[in-house]
Amino acid sequence: MKVTVVRPRDLGPAEIGRWRELQLTDPELGNPFLAPEFALGVGRFRDGARIAVVEDGPQVVAFFPYERGPAGIGHPVGSGLTDLQGIVAPPGLRLDARALLRACGLGVWDFDHLLAHQALFAPYHAARRVEPVMDLGAGFAAFEGEMRRAAPKTHRTLRYKERKLGREVGEVRYVFASADPADLRRLMEWKSAQYTRTGRADRFARPWIVRLVRHFHETGFGVLSVLWAGEEPVSAHFGLRGGTVMAGWFPAYDVRFGRYSPGMLGHLRLARGCAEAGVAEIAMGRGGKEFKECFKGREIPIAEGRVARRTAGAGLHWVRAAPLGRARGAVLDHPALYRRADRVLKTCARLRGRTR
Repeated sequence: MKVTVVRPRDLGPAEIGRWRELQLTDPELGNPFLAPEFALGVGRFRDGARIAVVEDGPQVVAFFPYERGPAGIGHPVGSGLTDLQGIVAPPGLRLDARALLRACGLGVWDFDHLLAHQALFAPYHAARRVEPVMDLGAGFAAFEGEMRRAAPKTHRTLRYKERKLGREVGEVRYVFASADPADLRRLMEWKSAQYTRTGRADRFARPWIVRLVRHFHETGFGVLSVLWAGEEPVSAHFGLRGGTVMAGWFPAYDVRFGRYSPGMLGHLRLARGCAEAGVAEIAMGRGGKEFKECFKGREIPIAEGRVARRTAGAGLHWVRAAPLGRARGAVLDHPALYRRADRVLKTCARLRGRTR
């Protein structure tokens, strides 16, 4: 097999068309984070974005999107933003992972949201987890019926709060796809405030991420949905759509309406909007948010780990990254530890706010 490394912008219409064909060989490859649009978008704003094009004879058989950092340290393309990673190839394709890294000029490739069933990287898994998915394949009525059966108290509470929001603030309405840049600016402001409030790093403090999100919004690859009560925007969600799959990405809400559970109300309305627009599932991303349990219809097994060759850069990277990775994994795998860590981060954020 032959491996050619190119920048995303160097892919032509034939390569993009072949990429889409390969996505059809495995249902999980339909996720927008594995679509050519995502790699092309990241490539506009990240210098290290690359695509390894794998050919077997006259035919392209795989695309491997990645980012190359100093000392040959590699990550998935858009690392830190992606909820699903992997190689775009038929399930039966046989490749050697280390040989692929060598062709890419990488000493190590880290992953944390890898499709766990991809045999190429299976020997390198350090931990396996799952990503919840909202199943809308049978339509919204069926989805809501299943939610009512699985979490009746949560469903009743949400519908009560929705009615209360309508009475106390204004008529509740939902815009599934807003093209208004002001709506996007508001969502990013809400999300930045949430990051600060919860002690997380603010992704929107990084200019390239802001530009990337705006690019996806302008091109239609990103879908911005807004929940309104009268003239008040209550919550919003920015996700990526690839065919019949929506990838949840940035949900946020106005804290003034927190007592109405605006995030959960937004997700319920998002499910209806997606079903009506022909979306069959919403991948919600990995995380310890318990509210996802009442929405999920199935799960995608994902893995984290690293493929490494015997290089100095890979060894140094292991020394720096391994202890942190183990500690983070322990927190993610234990709900009690996750809740405690979450409280500590929020407390630290409050203390920083008081100091300022």
